[in-house]
Amino acid sequence: MTSRIAHFDATQLPMMTIYDFPRGPYPTRVRIALAEKRLESRVQFVMVDLYKGEHKQPEFIAQKNYSGTLPVLELHDGTLIAECTAITEYLDTLDGAPTLTGTTPLEKGLIHMMSKRAELELLDAISVYFHHGTPGLGPDVEIYQNAEWGFRQRDKAVRGMHYFDDVLKRQPFVAGGAFSMADITVIAGLIFAAIVKLPVPDECDALREWYARMRERPGVQHQPAFAALG
Repeated sequence: MTSRIAHFDATQLPMMTIYDFPRGPYPTRVRIALAEKRLESRVQFVMVDLYKGEHKQPEFIAQKNYSGTLPVLELHDGTLIAECTAITEYLDTLDGAPTLTGTTPLEKGLIHMMSKRAELELLDAISVYFHHGTPGLGPDVEIYQNAEWGFRQRDKAVRGMHYFDDVLKRQPFVAGGAFSMADITVIAGLIFAAIVKLPVPDECDALREWYARMRERPGVQHQPAFAALG
């Protein structure tokens, strides 16, 4: 993937704010994107404690994110952008080195397809399991749980691991030949899997090897989510 701007200076950007829970798998997606694009110096993080349910408070929902989820990007003019994919796409337009969402129509299509599959088959499935099949964020936040649905989604996530193992037997990255938003989504899924103690199956050698390689990337290895796992 080629750069669109040869000599980008991140210090020229206005400061941005991200409402964040640093150990969370979803906020980690945006943190990795920022690190990969070397934009961390242009962001101030505001902690929103998921375990205290701060993301579900009426004020946060009314003023920051109707969905009551993290992360949320706030621009210097007050514009708010939620959803990890949307935030990553915005960051990708600020410069082109590296590009996480693709430069050609084919790259963009494949990356978005595989990132969506990573959400549906892995990350979101584990999230449902966390909120319904485990204590989740605790009784003050988890006001409704359906354990059967949670365990079904846990099993779906394991099938998703097998799917991505097959994908990574054929190519070095989730969407093809270069690191992208799709890889970030699978990384977040495996972080969440570790949080809920859902191991990658022993036979998924390609997925395990890919994950070990991804954790060596400078933009990935120092994320707070890994430190929280111990």
